[in-house]
Amino acid sequence: MASTENFVLITGGTSGIGLELAKLFARDGHNLVIVARSEDELRDTATDLQNQFGVQVIQIARDLMETNAPFELYEEVKSQGLTIDILVNNAGQGQYGEFINTDIEREIAIIQLNVTSVVVLTKLFLKEMVARNTGKILNVTSVAGKVPGPLQSVYHGTKAFAHSFTEAIRSELKDTGITVTSLLPGATDTDFFKKADMLDAKNVKEGSLADPADVAKDGYEALMKGDDMVVSGFKNKVQVAMSNIAPDRFVAGMVQKQQEPVNENQR
Repeated sequence: MASTENFVLITGGTSGIGLELAKLFARDGHNLVIVARSEDELRDTATDLQNQFGVQVIQIARDLMETNAPFELYEEVKSQGLTIDILVNNAGQGQYGEFINTDIEREIAIIQLNVTSVVVLTKLFLKEMVARNTGKILNVTSVAGKVPGPLQSVYHGTKAFAHSFTEAIRSELKDTGITVTSLLPGATDTDFFKKADMLDAKNVKEGSLADPADVAKDGYEALMKGDDMVVSGFKNKVQVAMSNIAPDRFVAGMVQKQQEPVNENQR
């Protein structure tokens, strides 16, 4: 009979940082619940992980940009009798461009994914963890949450929320057996920039993108140690340190220069 205990739930678990995290958990014997929109990608990923690591991999297809999806995801997990020991809120998207020109409907969907679904899933699974007095949560935030982000204003705002939210509930839980960790990657070689229509941005086209496997390793190790946060990558640590002492208007200007299109006529 299949086990219903010791599962790690990972949103956005079929590509990028989420997939690399799934590999690390599976390598260490954790059963997985992976969540993504594409049933085909879920099936292929689950097959690969099961064959390579011999763990159980439950697939749940949900679009967390939809209002009811995080509640439906929780109910699906409960209906299967699964115990989630570790929750990884990894799924996230952005949109590139000046705020006056971007699509408000897409921005609302991004807020739903990056903020609302994180809050809902954290609350629902955290209540169970508190009842057991054990559990871990990893929220994949971003160095974007530490700096104002012209040309990605909504994305940076959502990640600022996610990081602040993570630090706040971590403090509330300090006398329990639950830890909450914030992983802050910088620009990473995933499909994020394609989905955000950001492939012509200077920091994408001319910059060096981090390996998602390295980012995942940083987050995994910090989570397992119970750290409150980890900034992945030396350059990102420097940027965050600078943002802590420089005026926001200066930081915003610097970020705008980094994120402007290489061809200004494309703005």
